[in-house]
Amino acid sequence: MGTFRTRKDIPPWVKIPEDLKDPEVFQVQTLVLKFLFGPHGSRIPHFEKVSQAMFELKTLESSELTEVLVYGSYNHKLRAKWMLQSMAERYRLRQERGMLHLEEAMKTLELGKCLE
Repeated sequence: MGTFRTRKDIPPWVKIPEDLKDPEVFQVQTLVLKFLFGPHGSRIPHFEKVSQAMFELKTLESSELTEVLVYGSYNHKLRAKWMLQSMAERYRLRQERGMLHLEEAMKTLELGKCLE
């Protein structure tokens, strides 16, 4: 996940220093974050603006997970966490549904071979 931009600026809606204390921390699969945040994290500023929070991403060593730290007011942190987790779950379900369609297609092909 080293391709994501590093945190050099603090968005104007994050009030220093109280909003930089006690971030909301959770883990998300790195692949999912790349999908959600776009190439090189290009969509992170949009997510931050919509949620009125600030994100910091830390790739965990020898893991496919990335630690997400969310800074901001209490309500904004919770909303941002909910938003990201909901989108990650939607992505996971979408992938799962795609695998089910693939399995059905494979079974159909196998049945077709049996009928020949």
